[in-house]
Amino acid sequence: MSLVVSLQGKSALVTGAATGIGRATAQRLAQAGAHVVVNHLHQAEAAQALVDEIRAAGGQAVAIGADVSQAGEVQRLVDQALAATGGIDILVNNAGIIQEKAFLETTEADWDRLLGTDLKSVFLMCRAVLPGMVARGGGVIVNIASDLGILGRERYAPYCAAKAGVIGLTRSLAREFAPQHIRVNAIAPGPVATAMVSLEHMSAEWVEKELAIPQHRLADPAEIAGSVLFLACDLSAFYCGQVLGPNGGSVMP
Repeated sequence: MSLVVSLQGKSALVTGAATGIGRATAQRLAQAGAHVVVNHLHQAEAAQALVDEIRAAGGQAVAIGADVSQAGEVQRLVDQALAATGGIDILVNNAGIIQEKAFLETTEADWDRLLGTDLKSVFLMCRAVLPGMVARGGGVIVNIASDLGILGRERYAPYCAAKAGVIGLTRSLAREFAPQHIRVNAIAPGPVATAMVSLEHMSAEWVEKELAIPQHRLADPAEIAGSVLFLACDLSAFYCGQVLGPNGGSVMP
């Protein structure tokens, strides 16, 4: 007997959805019936290609560009998303960047850029979306953290700090908004086959170390999207402030 997960009648906003985990997540939510808002930053072509793909498969989607580390841009994004969908039932905070750099070489600008994209954006997006969820009597927020927010890693201090902050923020919001029937949870993936795990962002040494986990492979972005779908649907109705770990064994709490 097959299990059918339906998000029919729901609307979802996914940040950083033009590529990688965000793209796979938008696809998976759309396949389940959600009307998906594909947020991107300077990737209009890739975002529109995804929207076209979703629509060609019979789904609903719209692309909206915005820098989610900036409050004004976030409010514009949310306003346009509400106009397009009528409401945001599911928010997936996925947008993120990474940088490998020795701590003593890390500048204030590096810190502000990483924390702005990877942590402040989650604060801004939640602050903008939660009033509507409260008014409608419920909603779901899924924050994408990282196993490095739990483990830590040398030469990645701002990224690790930001992702640890995402986990802390998730748990705080989960406690505060559970009485309003809003479920807030996080996902802390291990290494995933995206542009972030590449020589563009990591040294060859660390790209190799990413494979030094029990499963000895990178996850496909669709495998992480499956965890997002689970947290977005009613199957996870009793999950509150949890951190799921699709990580291939990198973290075993």
